[in-house]
Amino acid sequence: MDELIDLLPAGCVRLDARAADWREAIAVAGGLMVDAGFTTAEYTAEMIAGVEEHGPYIVVAPGVAFAHARPSPAVRATGMSWVRLAEPVAFGHETNDPVTLVVALAATDTGAHTSAMASLARLLGDPGAAAALAAAPTPEALRAVLSGDDEQPAPAAAKPPAAGPSLHKILTVCGNGVGTSLFLKNTLEQVLDRWGWSAYVTVEATDTISAKGKASEAVALLTSREIARTLGDVGRPVKVVQDFTSTAEIDAVLRDTYDV
Repeated sequence: MDELIDLLPAGCVRLDARAADWREAIAVAGGLMVDAGFTTAEYTAEMIAGVEEHGPYIVVAPGVAFAHARPSPAVRATGMSWVRLAEPVAFGHETNDPVTLVVALAATDTGAHTSAMASLARLLGDPGAAAALAAAPTPEALRAVLSGDDEQPAPAAAKPPAAGPSLHKILTVCGNGVGTSLFLKNTLEQVLDRWGWSAYVTVEATDTISAKGKASEAVALLTSREIARTLGDVGRPVKVVQDFTSTAEIDAVLRDTYDV
């Protein structure tokens, strides 16, 4: 998982940080990226504004927030920061509050960090790795856990769908199309790989505006509760996922989508 380590230098890891609320928690994560030269302070403001506009959709799993904004002039280089809070704070999420881990991402474009997000999704979805990350005593120890590769392939779970003249498509959707939607895409692709369905179903991460135009191409749209409310009726099933790291939850959503 070298790509993930490359994006997260030790100086961008803060353990047992204190924050009074969710805005301050994001500000701590944003400040680390400013200090590393990844962003300007304006990017931190953009991350906070995204939550103010769309709600706490960045809380992708119990206790985990994935802060980000669109690529902008405020991003100087693709990079990440990692903030483990001494005391959890509420972001206002219905099921995943309170948050103890804030991972922040700044990306120069939509493709610069795909492999790193896939690695992070696998790690946070693995109970053993997640526990090791939560207990890491130093930034160096945390980065050592992140450098591991514990992906475990699983056998196919179901017969493939009738693909027809073209591949089936599923959209994963967030406010910006470069952060939580990509995170969800990676976990969904893990499930498709385990089912043996990757040759039949493609997954595209996108933003809310683009998703409305692309919905007719898709079998279903997967997203957070907050973004589902923003999307409204798009003419295709919109499936809410609460834990973007849970292959078990996404497995169930996929089974419901295809009536497996």
